[in-house]
Amino acid sequence: MNSPAYQSGFGNQFASEALPGALPVGRNSPQTCPYGLYAEQLSGTAFTAPRADNRRSWLYRIRPSAMHQPFERMPDGRITSDFGALPTPPNQLRWNPLPLPDAPADFVEGIVTMAGNGDPHVQTGAAVHLYACNRSMTRRSFYNADGELLIVPQLGRHRFVTEMGVIEAEPQEIVLIPRGVRFRLELLDEAARGYICENFGANFRLPDLGPIGSNGLANPRDFLTPVAAYEDLEEEHELVAKFMGHLWSARMDHSPLDVVAWHGNYAPCKYDLRRFNAIGSISYDHPDPSIFLVLHSASDTPGVSSIDFVIFPPRILAMQDSFRPPWFHRNIASEFMGLIHGAYDAKAEGFVPGGASLHNSMSGHGPDAETFEKASAADTSQPHYITDTMAFMFETRCVLRPTREALASPELQADYYQCWQGLRKHFHPEQP
Repeated sequence: MNSPAYQSGFGNQFASEALPGALPVGRNSPQTCPYGLYAEQLSGTAFTAPRADNRRSWLYRIRPSAMHQPFERMPDGRITSDFGALPTPPNQLRWNPLPLPDAPADFVEGIVTMAGNGDPHVQTGAAVHLYACNRSMTRRSFYNADGELLIVPQLGRHRFVTEMGVIEAEPQEIVLIPRGVRFRLELLDEAARGYICENFGANFRLPDLGPIGSNGLANPRDFLTPVAAYEDLEEEHELVAKFMGHLWSARMDHSPLDVVAWHGNYAPCKYDLRRFNAIGSISYDHPDPSIFLVLHSASDTPGVSSIDFVIFPPRILAMQDSFRPPWFHRNIASEFMGLIHGAYDAKAEGFVPGGASLHNSMSGHGPDAETFEKASAADTSQPHYITDTMAFMFETRCVLRPTREALASPELQADYYQCWQGLRKHFHPEQP
């Protein structure tokens, strides 16, 4: 495969071929495909889904994806879809960064499930994982039948070699791998680390903008989908599947990444978070954090997402006579937060790049004591420029239940609650 090339847009009907004339003209599955290829449809929604929601692509490949040995169970490692193993505490939780592995570990071997809800068996809910790896996947590919993967790199440059082309990504970019798409991760640096939201429900999509209008937030043209690239390799490969919450392995005598051409709107893509057009107040107060929404997975309740992917990018705070950091709050939704780069403006210390926090439904949280005192005395006649930062949040409408691995992790900060204990009493009933 050559260096990556991209097509622009999110949810577009793309057409891409690595060899001239590889895409059939006028028919999706002609009696004989060009170059002796096989036609195969990859569907990410029901066949009868409305046209605006329907996601599918036609792949023209050297061999059909059915050509592999029977799958056999393999160790799940630290991946799980059992979110009820332990009682879920209402405590605020925070973790230090996942350490890089001592022994060689690739992407699949380096995944650790931190929390989740719902169930892949009924295609609802989500799981949150961290990953840390120090070697590339070699003659090994992976696909997830349980959900699509929203991958948020935090350390190291990543090269995703997928069925539909190559995507290279670095920290402050995200990669979306649709359910069922096969890929391998190659490292372009010594190690890689990041976060994953595994979405069991409806496909991620761009939110409607409502009163914002036609521009703002994430622009569709900034999402980059790969152009066709293929491998014609006849050698032993391993195909790893995540299916019904477990890992399965099958042997192959060729590379599964052999799609020579494809067309459709069901494809992997990447997005540079630094291109997000932030919206905010220029008078007083500040809107809800939904103004930072990049992608969401719709639920069966109108106006309520199953999952939101929200970022907190560099921006300017201009509202006057207002408390500018995120206020103290309790949400019906549950928030898993990570820091990709720099510092987060609502926490003075303890929340570092690669770290994570979990504030579940109705658990109170907000700025720590040091941040509160500083913000309360700030000169709000002057704008505050927030620079050199990139934080994000996976927000779900259901409680995120921490796994046994997460609650027993040495990275769990036992003293996290202390950051609010220094908040002083300012109440004086005789002084309005």
